[in-house]
Amino acid sequence: MTLTATFADASHVGGGIDQDEALSTRLRDLALVDLDALAAGNHALIGVFADDIAHALGEARGRIAVLRTQLGGPEPLNVLDLTTRQRASDTAATGATRSRDRLVAQADASRALARLADLSAPLVPKLFEADRRR
Repeated sequence: MTLTATFADASHVGGGIDQDEALSTRLRDLALVDLDALAAGNHALIGVFADDIAHALGEARGRIAVLRTQLGGPEPLNVLDLTTRQRASDTAATGATRSRDRLVAQADASRALARLADLSAPLVPKLFEADRRR
């Protein structure tokens, strides 16, 4: 029996797929690999697998860093510090829209960050185990 494995780089996925989704799929797929089964077919594959996990986790780390920057900046709920009169003014509608948009963007970034962190967590011990078996 011959075992052949190809580990795809998520950064080359095209066709309108969201890069976060492609990375999430890659992390999810890597978590499904059984090291014992991989080692049984070809021990050299463990090194390739470990390298692929390290690369995918590196991509996740970079994306998480970008998402963290989106969480920074001015606090959108600082509008609560305004007086009632300021919030009721004609120009306040623009500020309300801007605050709402910022809250939505922060929520989206938080969800994406949490998803990548959740998918990366089981791969760290798998990377250590694969490195140990090299």
